[in-house]
Amino acid sequence: MSSHNHSHSHGEPGETHRRPLVIALSITTAILVAEVIGAIVTGSLALLIDAAHMLTDAGGLAMALVAANLATRPTTSKRTWGFARAEVLAATAQAVVLLGVGVYVFVEGIGRLTQPAEIQSGSLIVFGVIGLIGNIVAIAVLARSRAANFNLRAAFLEVVNDALGSVAVIVAAVVIAITGWTGADAVAAMLIGVLIVPRTLRLLKETIDVLLEGAPIGLDVDAVRAHLLDQDHVLGVHDLHVTQVASGLPVLTAHIVLEDGCFLDGHAPRILDQLQDCVADHFDVAIAHSTFQLEAAGHGEHENSLHT
Repeated sequence: MSSHNHSHSHGEPGETHRRPLVIALSITTAILVAEVIGAIVTGSLALLIDAAHMLTDAGGLAMALVAANLATRPTTSKRTWGFARAEVLAATAQAVVLLGVGVYVFVEGIGRLTQPAEIQSGSLIVFGVIGLIGNIVAIAVLARSRAANFNLRAAFLEVVNDALGSVAVIVAAVVIAITGWTGADAVAAMLIGVLIVPRTLRLLKETIDVLLEGAPIGLDVDAVRAHLLDQDHVLGVHDLHVTQVASGLPVLTAHIVLEDGCFLDGHAPRILDQLQDCVADHFDVAIAHSTFQLEAAGHGEHENSLHT
């Protein structure tokens, strides 16, 4: 006997969050154009790297927008979860590209330290300020919805990194103007890389965990098993799996061994309701989508031995 709670609490995240993504993408694209022009005018590696970073961010925000649109599509008999996982795929792709940019920054920055280039500090400050103002506006647009899913978190992270990169560009320009040391530009570029890589690795790990069907962050599966076993008439729990389709969409399946009498007196369905309420309300990570197979004690003899 099994059942599935049909309360789709994840709703349609794409429908809710497309507008801030459109605004952030427009701002990022405008900054990108300005920084490319600035890099050509000033000869700054930091500004060029930040422009490259902005290019990947514009692509990332575009992917985020596509994923948000896909997330609103209805489920079908072929795609029973619709395109809910599109946001995880988009965030993973963004993280991979950002990691590549971060590595390139260090390689090119070391080269610039050994062979400094001529930098126009005055123009560099102007373009750095333009980038910073635009990024602050984009941060404000995405701030409210950043915790909604992996997709928006990646987008917010990219914009924050852009803002920090703009600050590094401005500081480098001031140092060059005061001291004449153009190596500050390469140092600023590598600082941008330092800001990019750790956050990117963390996001990449989390999205890969979802793709590899890992348990949701903040949920102790052993605690779930123990709580289920603590329910009345439950003799055993096996084949327990808790995964995550997308942000805010954890899914649980389990085989529950009940006392034989539960199937004779007809109260097994009440136990099923109790189990689903248990996983939906007891833990910090609410599991609204749960499927339980209720079994008599002797049923395990007919199943394979890969029980967990």
